[in-house]
Amino acid sequence: MKWYQAKEQAAGVKRLFVLYYIHKFFGRNFVKIIVFFVTFFAFWGAKKQRQASAKYLKIIGENSSIFNQYRHFLEYSFSLLDRMEVFSGRFDVSRISFADEKLKKQLDIDSKNGIFFICSHLGNIDVMRAMIEKEPERKINAFVTKEQCKIFNGFIKAIEISSPVVAYPIEEIGVETSIELKEKLSKGEFVIMAGDRTSKSGQNFVTKMFGYNVEFPLGTFKFAQLMEAPIYFVCVLKSQDEKYKIYLQRFNSTDKKSETLKKMQTEYVEFLEKYTKLAPFQFYHFYDMFS
Repeated sequence: MKWYQAKEQAAGVKRLFVLYYIHKFFGRNFVKIIVFFVTFFAFWGAKKQRQASAKYLKIIGENSSIFNQYRHFLEYSFSLLDRMEVFSGRFDVSRISFADEKLKKQLDIDSKNGIFFICSHLGNIDVMRAMIEKEPERKINAFVTKEQCKIFNGFIKAIEISSPVVAYPIEEIGVETSIELKEKLSKGEFVIMAGDRTSKSGQNFVTKMFGYNVEFPLGTFKFAQLMEAPIYFVCVLKSQDEKYKIYLQRFNSTDKKSETLKKMQTEYVEFLEKYTKLAPFQFYHFYDMFS
């Protein structure tokens, strides 16, 4: 089984709902203790994921000990806690900053024409939404799996809050969706799509990452090119003091479409590799994606 054939694990609506109320009445620190122990027991029952984590850690140059495998799992669990806080409007935006102020200014200029963000499973892209949500006029359109879309919409409905995020199922991209999003981008809205999730269409390209063959979706890059909006690679990484930094790289296209597509793929992989080395325990792929 390849990494993209495995079912992605996500907290269900009921679990998010329970977590939300525990957080509401007992606070973040109490929830962190619960997360620590829940992750510990889940870790021992996830043999294939542990093996994938060990292989990845070895490739990245980290010690692949049981302790580091658990640390890898725990980082992911804490990212889900932060995600829940973002979704429920409880995330402290003072914990977020941009790594490069010059790029932040360029982003502000480009945002008039909408922005197409290509993210990944590195870091916690949802945290950036908390910062964007400070601007009521700014709308976010995010692509997730059909299952995650159901979970997100169900949770938002359950806690009865409004959200500027519109979630689209990645499996249902069509002509109508493309036209709709192109219009939204022209109005200054944002679109967020992962570049390291393989689509069911089979439109993949094989690249070298850390010296290994890795399959990434070609569809994301073609879709970004089709939207004719400014394109940014993005990842949001957490430091030891639990603060987040937004790392950006603006993509500059060429005159030829075929060259632009290849250039986008190459630069994206270089971006992903660079920042994975910066925060190796925040790359949340628990599948054997390296061959």
